[in-house]
Amino acid sequence: MWMLFAILSAVFAALTSILAKIGINGVNSNLATAIRTVVVVLMAWGMVFMTNTQAGIVQISKKSWIFLILSGLATGASWLCYYRALQLGEASKVVPIDKLSVVITLILAFVFLHEEFTVKALIGCILIGAGTLIMVV
Repeated sequence: MWMLFAILSAVFAALTSILAKIGINGVNSNLATAIRTVVVVLMAWGMVFMTNTQAGIVQISKKSWIFLILSGLATGASWLCYYRALQLGEASKVVPIDKLSVVITLILAFVFLHEEFTVKALIGCILIGAGTLIMVV
């Protein structure tokens, strides 16, 4: 089931880029990010209430709160930079660079989460990096 959600995530991420590039025309990138964020917040809380999981908020540990807040800050910074890059550049060049986050995530997962970094992952990282360079040059 995780694979289906991962594929759907990729499809929606692709749609996000195209829809954002069209929608950001003539709009300040920070304002556009704020509008997008409000929609995401409403959608996320809608899902929480639809699935009746709001009571779980009191069970979240202090450590989880800290890391979820830090993750939110990183997401916000990413979105602000992404929208500004989309506003200034071509989606076909901005998106591949943004997807270098896959490579960075694998490296960070190895360093901080002590996840296995296999030869297959290394080859994948090299190919993603090379593919990104080919697409943006």
